[in-house]
Amino acid sequence: MRLLHTSDWHLGRAFHRVNMLGAQAEFIGHLVTTVRERGVDAVLVAGDVYDRAVPPLAAVELFDDALHRLADLGVPTVMISGNHDSARRLGVGAGLLDRAGIHLRTEPSAVGTPVVLADDHSDVAFYGLPYLEPALVKEEFAVDRAGHEAVLGAAMDRVRADLATRPRGTRSVVLAHAFVTGGRASDSERDITVGGVAAVPAGIFDGVDYVALGHLHGCQTLTERVRYSGSPLAYSFSEADHRKSMWLVDLDADGAVTAERVDCPVPRPLARVRGTLEDLLADPELTRHEDSWIEATLTDPVRPTDPMARLTERFPHTLSLVFAPERAPDDPQVSYARRLVGRSDQQIAQDFVAHVRGAGPDEQEAAVLSEAFDAVRADDAVREGAR
Repeated sequence: MRLLHTSDWHLGRAFHRVNMLGAQAEFIGHLVTTVRERGVDAVLVAGDVYDRAVPPLAAVELFDDALHRLADLGVPTVMISGNHDSARRLGVGAGLLDRAGIHLRTEPSAVGTPVVLADDHSDVAFYGLPYLEPALVKEEFAVDRAGHEAVLGAAMDRVRADLATRPRGTRSVVLAHAFVTGGRASDSERDITVGGVAAVPAGIFDGVDYVALGHLHGCQTLTERVRYSGSPLAYSFSEADHRKSMWLVDLDADGAVTAERVDCPVPRPLARVRGTLEDLLADPELTRHEDSWIEATLTDPVRPTDPMARLTERFPHTLSLVFAPERAPDDPQVSYARRLVGRSDQQIAQDFVAHVRGAGPDEQEAAVLSEAFDAVRADDAVREGAR
């Protein structure tokens, strides 16, 4: 069976101030063409269909168009909700869409109920694990501690229990939206840390033939059977070196996996340039970036006059301007923002306690901070879902 694995469409998202809807529509056209020309048997969309819980109308219309085009091909699509989606909104009409071959899986309680498709060899059971916000689903999965590993582990126990009831030779595919250990993050993914921990081990998915992951925006292989497709478009300059693609996965009669990357259309290349303003304007090596979307980091010791206007004369698609004067690490003018780079909310809060009190929080205080951040994150998820 041939599968096309994609995720993280983020319909409705802009890239800085650039409307990406046209590029997203071009990607949908490319996906439909790939399905038709490469003999795809099933399309897998591993979450974050939309960029926010209440997407703009134009994004909903594009999604509607995508569903109609996929249904017209007669090729089944299995789709889950991600942490950016409103699971309840995305799942509206799921029963009716099932009849058209569009299988939306947004309910945590249904993780052990697969979509079963067949080829010339045997059945393939597709299990959809939507994004599972631990604080909201811990009762559904009867776990003592609300953490990603606990709830995903319980969900996979249901998958394996159902699979054990299937006829011998049934192959299995899981769609999941999660941060799995070994994956490389970028700046455009929303933080899903709970209890100070964001990642779950890849071994949590043991026992299935292929795992189609969503959430991280870089295409990557964790094991031969566990892969991220990544987002089809770049949504931050941290993705400037990404090769945006989908996975074309062949699942043979014994469940063995072979995979090929299918490149996605690139609306405009991304480039990050760094140096003094005068150097950036004069460097002949940067000629190749003159038509790219640009993030420029200026290292001038004193902020130059009208830097954006001057940059756009050479680089008309400059979208982001960062000031990072080159200073000694002990210079008092080193910015607070630079000192926070790479630190989690929990670490920043603990550093603040240490700064104010002269000593960091003890184990009990650190646990209270962790619970507070988890509660805020869960409350945000509830409010987004209710909008």
